[in-house]
Amino acid sequence: MFIQTEQTPNPETLKFLPGEPVSPEGPREFRKGEADPGSALVRALFEIEGVVRVYFGSDFLTVTKDGPDHDWKHLKAPILAAVMDHYTAAEPLFADGLQAASGQHDDTVYEGETAQVVAEIKDLLDTRIRPAVAQDGGDILFDRFDAETGVVWLHMRGACAGCPSSSATLKSGVENMLKHYVPEVNRVEQTL
Repeated sequence: MFIQTEQTPNPETLKFLPGEPVSPEGPREFRKGEADPGSALVRALFEIEGVVRVYFGSDFLTVTKDGPDHDWKHLKAPILAAVMDHYTAAEPLFADGLQAASGQHDDTVYEGETAQVVAEIKDLLDTRIRPAVAQDGGDILFDRFDAETGVVWLHMRGACAGCPSSSATLKSGVENMLKHYVPEVNRVEQTL
């Protein structure tokens, strides 16, 4: 098995492409120290000193280290070994009954005209923005829309979370596109 690696715009995150589906049911993000992820692969990756976040995309995973104190030249080999062990063992990604359910936008119900605006925002995110961001190993999900102020709140995951260029991505990329196609949008902010 050959696993490709790619750098991402976030120097603390590396993208791994195993050449096989990773999470076809939807994206999922895990942070070290949270509840048991229900995934032997995530547990194995978190056993590697310096690994603090794991994100599963449809055909890739990203691993985030905890800063410049840990160097990729020391982390890359054990991460590759954990990923290879998982795929050669042909184990399921999640334990029985667990799914990659957290890859969807917030499902708050909006009424009337606001519901239409939110539908347009989600459609733009899904068709134009998320595919581009996934190429860099990340994801952006809709969190909420404040109709009174015109503020859209988005949640950035994977390589996008904590990326030095994430604010530029939000402001010059995502915000400009949403404001162009959805006039009710005045500003985009990141949910932490």
